[in-house]
Amino acid sequence: MTEVFYPTLDTPNTQILEFIICRDEQCATESEELMPLIGVLESDSLSFQQVNRSRNHELQITKTYTTDPERSTILIDVSIDTTQPANYKLYIYFDPTLNNSGMHDTAWTTGEALIATDAGISSALMSSNGFQETTCGFLGTSDGLRQLKESGRLSERYERAENGNVVQIGGLRSAQRFTVALAFGATAEEAVANAKASLAKGFARSQREYDKGWSSYIASLRTVEPKYRKQYNMAAMVLKALEDKTYRGAMIASPSNPWGAGPNANEATTTGYHAVWSRDLYHVATAFLAIGDKASADRALDFLFRAQQKSDGSFPQNSRVDGRPIGGALQMDQIAFPIILALQLERTDADTWRNHVKPAAELLIRRAAETEQERWEEEAGYSPSTIAAEIAGLVCAAEIAKINKDSTTAATYLAKADEWVANVERWTATTNGPQAEGNYYLRISRNQDPNDGEKLEINSGGGTYDEREIVDAGFLELVRLGIKRANDPLIKRSVAIVDRLIKVETPHGPAWYRYNHDAYGEQENGKAYDGRNGRGRPWPLLTGERGQFELAQGKNRRARRRLDSLMGFANEGRMLPEQIWDRRTEPDPALRFGEGTGSATPLAWSMAQFIRLAISLDEGHNVETPAPVMRRYTQGKR
Repeated sequence: MTEVFYPTLDTPNTQILEFIICRDEQCATESEELMPLIGVLESDSLSFQQVNRSRNHELQITKTYTTDPERSTILIDVSIDTTQPANYKLYIYFDPTLNNSGMHDTAWTTGEALIATDAGISSALMSSNGFQETTCGFLGTSDGLRQLKESGRLSERYERAENGNVVQIGGLRSAQRFTVALAFGATAEEAVANAKASLAKGFARSQREYDKGWSSYIASLRTVEPKYRKQYNMAAMVLKALEDKTYRGAMIASPSNPWGAGPNANEATTTGYHAVWSRDLYHVATAFLAIGDKASADRALDFLFRAQQKSDGSFPQNSRVDGRPIGGALQMDQIAFPIILALQLERTDADTWRNHVKPAAELLIRRAAETEQERWEEEAGYSPSTIAAEIAGLVCAAEIAKINKDSTTAATYLAKADEWVANVERWTATTNGPQAEGNYYLRISRNQDPNDGEKLEINSGGGTYDEREIVDAGFLELVRLGIKRANDPLIKRSVAIVDRLIKVETPHGPAWYRYNHDAYGEQENGKAYDGRNGRGRPWPLLTGERGQFELAQGKNRRARRRLDSLMGFANEGRMLPEQIWDRRTEPDPALRFGEGTGSATPLAWSMAQFIRLAISLDEGHNVETPAPVMRRYTQGKR
């Protein structure tokens, strides 16, 4: 088990918690020795089970996870099955990374608990049948694992390890069934009290309470057809789980570090995807609105406006769950999406208009359609996807202005939106590019001339190219947001180019890369992305976006096949990843064609995209397309 968050969802505190298995004085960790299988216990509860088996079938460890709803405690029900019980001895191995860092932790043993603490966060690890022996040391030197691997026993035991990268080990008394508790608190005393109380309460009772809470939530939502219900329920529960419980409405992008970024405690602390992007939050909030959980969507908008938005109307690139900015780039779609969301949620009161919507809309106009970074957070210039969001944002702002009797400002916004609609092709579609005769949309143009062959440097060492060579499917946002018709000739021509250049057929159906020459993904040899030698892999959410485009075309069957593909991209725990492996060659056993890579998993945006496509198919139209935008530009009702 990795990534346990406390007290907030941007503060992971666990590198790994697993067993060490010793047989005939030969010791190895569970992740090294056993073959894992993940299972989902119920279709209406966020409950999981790991079944880890030895290759010789002598040993099976079954671990079922739950959370005590009353306390900051994870409980693990452990069942040991072996044909040779006398041959095996188990130790529990815990590498804490309190406060999202492996450094500066202090660990010790008190009574039956292994305790670690760092700057106001403490953990307590206990077992229902206690520990025979314990040790607290430093990773790689006195951590106990080294001793076990060298001699099959804890030759030296340490009661305390002060201010470093600590690791804790507890030798388990022989038992076929027991419960492990990992609890947290502001102090060591609170963490120990939580662990003891949860163990006294028992795994079964905690699991019943936990499951009841989730099943009640699922019962409150609109449903979908049985074929998709399990994946739909999981997507809804994951999005709900990614909302911080202290700073409500703050929903992180993923509870993971892609490719295990920053596992070494000596590296700088990284946030991974444990942060809030207003773009991702918009996608999540529209999914909540689609499934009937308007309260969660409203809290998301509250967070955007009250915690993230700056005095000039802008939003940070991303932020901590308390609203403190992290990245510094200005991404104009992230300014526009909260405006669209406000109208979709009917949050059109005078305060929202005056203090939040209007400042954001004024900033859109001041920046004149140009962005410091487009939706992939890499390039500056004129992006079809960004401009689509900006146009929709201005039209929605105009609608809110009208409701607040400000017809003059509404007219200004609509005039600017019309101007950008009239120019989006001229700014972002080349007429002399190498990918096809005739015009087609680029990923991005450095300036307002997409024909000048400006050089575009791809992030992560992807190389430098003529911007006319690089395409993505971001222009489909012009359709999803109601600005262009799905049968628009330029849209259709650009789709054909995208399919020729960045589409891949997988065992689960077609998937698409972000853009050609993308370098954000595993290396060619399957090793983790290192920032220099990667190659971008297909993103499942783009399959969902294609489904929404096909739904707008009236090709409902084809759109449904995209939903089937999305479901196929999910792993055994029904988690949809950020990226999937794109070839039959599998250089690593963990990389399988059409299945998740080491990228962020689950990705909230991917889970939200599944929900939106499923609901949109049920409704027969894209449910989050802003009605005023569609009326103005694709229905001609001005």
